[in-house]
Parts: sequence; structure tokens; C-alpha cells
Amino acid sequence: MPEPRKRGRKPKAPETETLTMDYQYTNPTPQNDATVTDTHHNPSSPRRTRGRARRALTEDDNNNNNGNVNNSNSNIGHLASPERSRHGDANEITILPPRWDSVAFKAVPSMDAVVKVFCVHTEPNFSLPWQRKRQYSSSSSGFIVGGRRVLTNAHSVEHHTQVKLKKRGSDTKYLATVLSIGTECDIAMLSVNDDEFWEGVSPVEFGDLPALQDAVTVVGYPIGGDTISVTSGVVSRMEILSYAHGSTELLGLQIDAAINSGNSGGPAFNDKDKCVGIAFQSLKHEDVENIGYVIPTPVIMHFIQDYERNGAYTGFPILGVEWQKMENPDLRMAMGMRRDQKGVRVRRIEPTAPESQVLKSSDIIISFDGIDIANDGTVSFRHGERISFSYLVSQKYTGDTAVVKVLRNSEVLEFNIKLATHKRLIPAHINGRPPPYYIIAGFVFTAVTVPYLRSEYGKDYEFDAPVKLLDKLLHAMAQSVDEQVVVISQVLVADINIGYEEIVNTQVLAFNGKAVRNLKSLADMVESCKDEYLKFDLEYQQIVVLQTKTAKAATSDILSTHCIPSAMSDDLKT
Repeated sequence: MPEPRKRGRKPKAPETETLTMDYQYTNPTPQNDATVTDTHHNPSSPRRTRGRARRALTEDDNNNNNGNVNNSNSNIGHLASPERSRHGDANEITILPPRWDSVAFKAVPSMDAVVKVFCVHTEPNFSLPWQRKRQYSSSSSGFIVGGRRVLTNAHSVEHHTQVKLKKRGSDTKYLATVLSIGTECDIAMLSVNDDEFWEGVSPVEFGDLPALQDAVTVVGYPIGGDTISVTSGVVSRMEILSYAHGSTELLGLQIDAAINSGNSGGPAFNDKDKCVGIAFQSLKHEDVENIGYVIPTPVIMHFIQDYERNGAYTGFPILGVEWQKMENPDLRMAMGMRRDQKGVRVRRIEPTAPESQVLKSSDIIISFDGIDIANDGTVSFRHGERISFSYLVSQKYTGDTAVVKVLRNSEVLEFNIKLATHKRLIPAHINGRPPPYYIIAGFVFTAVTVPYLRSEYGKDYEFDAPVKLLDKLLHAMAQSVDEQVVVISQVLVADINIGYEEIVNTQVLAFNGKAVRNLKSLADMVESCKDEYLKFDLEYQQIVVLQTKTAKAATSDILSTHCIPSAMSDDLKT
């Protein structure tokens, strides 16, 4: 006897599992742990539903339900519910097609200004700096602004070989030119020479900085389909954020709208159809849901105006100091502060920063451009909101002057300081340039950068890289604008370097008794050396000694064996 049929709900299909993401890859991804990750989809099986047929989903419904809109007809704003009629048997239901005279059409000019960005990337090979990695493709989003320009994310076109744009509803891809890339703010500016691209589209207009709980709509071309997608949410937080690509901290918006792979570079609109930001990153963790981040209009306008003023991106200036909070009352009393005085204490000053000429350690910064700084380093932002005073600095441009008041030995002093960008001892980016290298007797010398560490040790380089290099990355300051951390990246094995094969990523401190300031100075000293021996002093009290004539003679054979075109990169030849 067959078992009785059980009634009840069918188990749900497995949900989509999403890891942290960035722009969308269109072919197998290379090993790149910088900001690019992956998204896995577990397609759910179709499930029969009981009861009435579902009403067709609309763009407005998606805005209210945080869903994606992938309409094949971009002009349809609302689809009426399909008509229903009964024929014959009472249980038989016939679904009739919708009457197209009941369809409401709605034009959305701002959505027409959103484009899909196709990019072919060719990244440097930091392990073999004389060549590049295999090229790969990605897709992301962008939008048209005034002046025949398009904005997208910097990481969307990083190490670009070719960039193409496609408008909404179009079947044509147009070649684009990259005008400027802002690494810190993660914004890139593009342009298209073909006049046909600019026909029939209006540039996006920018709105004011939104308030908390203001509605936002993110538009772009994320993974999961080829057509435009819309997700909606509200502004849930506004503060100084860590920009993952730029390795810096700037003003950012946190929203609860979904930002998925491929959304990067797409605009975020307010309820007045004004752009209030650019989608650029999201937080994916098992303990959080729907946390996306948007670059706000003050940062966007700073990037655009910087380009218009200087013809190129010059960056966001910094104050060039490390500071300490003054929240402890005993600390304030010891520093000679009155009860009505507030500020932060200067710990260290960048030797390469203009501030090093006027500020001193243990100065108390009490105001910046006339705005008082609290003991926790914040300033008044808007009603009921406070923000780090670094926001005031980031609103300036490179070369601008700021008035800084400090308390020194119980005396208030005022300085006019010229602001400059940050000179890192270990740079966070190489700004599209190929990595430098120099080879002698099989020893490959290079300068350490964050991309180099990431290439050598993966995304967890802050845990896996040598302690000495990490200490310089996190704490050391450049003593001059051209100072670099030079290391022996690897040793190309040959008879002349027997016994040195295991030297990897070890810093070079001196050559023949002279300190190594940067890679070019090392190359110049080696090339011009007339001494009998080449002696390299390394970290951890190691030394490398080679006969000068033998080492230089062996270099050409080693280059030929490894198909290396030159013993040094082009930037070292000038």
C-alpha cells in the first residue's frame, strides 16, 4: 500500500552565497588579492506556487523591496497585473496576456546616463618585474557627467589596456580614454571621442550631501544579468571611512542598499533624481547584512575640481602629523591646558611634510582654519553629528594654505601651513607605472610597495610578510621625498651566487659602506663601482660579497638564460 501523501511546504532552495566583491570579471580571474574578489551563485530550483498568480514586478516595487530591475524594455515603468478569467471548470484558471494599452511608460533621464564599463587589464608581475601578467577582462558601471566626461571607480580601470563603454539600450561599445585616475578617492574620469556616444543623453546632476535616513537608489550593471539594475535603501551612517582601494581615509556614506559585483562606479540617486554618490565597496561578513558604501558628493566634486584646476589629479592633502587624544584630565593639566581649551597632541611629524618646519612634538592643535578641535579629534559637522577633523584637511587642495592654532608651553601660536600630499615610505600604489628593478649577478633588487607585498604574500600580507618590512610599512616615516625600501626580491640561481640562493625579500641597507637611499642610487653605485668587491649590507646583519668584474660579466649570461631584456627598468636608465 503506498504511503499517504504528506501535505506541507516544499523545502526552500539554497540561498545565494556571496563573498566580498568588487567589479565583475568576464573571464577567469588572475591572482589579485588587492580589492578584487569573487561571487558564487547557487541557483535555486524553480518552485511551484499555490493560489493566485503573482503580479508582475515593477521598477517602483524593486525600489521598495531592495530588488534588482532587469527589464528588457527600458521604457516600461509599470506592468499591470495580468487579467484572469474562468472558463468551464470552476478550478480552471486562464492567464491572459496584459493589455498594452494599460501599460504606463515613464522616462528616466538619469538612468539613461548610466553606462556599462568594459575594461581589459594587464597587471604588472611583481615577482618578474620585467614582464606583465596575462590580461583579463572585467565589467563595472559608470555615469555621464558634464563636459563630455564619464565617472567610474579607479579600481574599475586600474592597469587598463583598453576601456569601452556601452549605453543603456544600445548594442554598441565605444572606445574610451582614461583622463585621470584618483587612487585615494577611488574615482576615475573617462571620455569618448565618438560624437554618437553623447547623442540623446543628459548628464547627471549632483545633489547635496544627504542626511541620515534619506532614501538612496543605486543604479548599475551588477552580476546576475546584462541589463541595468536598481537597488534602494537609506543612508544609515556618515563618517570618515577607510577606502580599501586607496588605502586612505575620506568621508563616506554607509547605505543598506545592495551593492554587488559590477555595481562599482554606478551612481546613487536621491529621491529628487540627483546623484549623491558613487558605489564603490561593500562589507561582507557573516555577522552583517546589506552594508554598502558610497563616495559622497564632496569627495567627487573635489576630484573633478582638482582635475579642472590642475589638468591632472594631484590628490588629497594631509596635515602630516600623528596625534593623540587629550581626553584624560591629568594629561591636559600636565600639558598646560586650561579648562576651556581643547585639542589633540602632536605625537610625530612627517619629516617630508611642510608642517615639520613649524610644528613640534607635544604641540596641542586647538583649531584648524578657525574651527575648534575637540579632545577626541572631532569637529562639529551638522546638527547632532561630529566628524574627524581630517575631513577639514581633505576639503583643501594640494598647495592650499591653512591656519593652524597650537598651544605650546601654555602659549597659543598661529601658523600658516602649506598643505601637501602624503609621502609614504612604502607607497600604497605604483600609479600605473611598471615596478622598478635592477639585476646584478642574478640578484634582483626592487623597491617595496604595498602591491608588491600583496603579490608576494597574498591578501594577508599584513600577517605573513617579514616583520621588519611590516614595521616599516606601519610605523616608519620617509626621511626624504625620494627614500625607498630596497630589497633583494630573489636570486636567479647561477654559479656566481652559490650560497646566496635563499635570500628573499631582505632589505639592502648599504653598499660598500654607503647607505642605500633608493633603488636608483644603488644601481648607480654598482654600475660605477671600481672596487675589487661588491659588498651589500643586508638586514639581520647579513652580507653579500661578489667580485666586481666576475659579477658584471656573469650578468649578461643570466639575463639571456631567463629571457630578460634589460638589467634594469627604464626609469633607472635616465
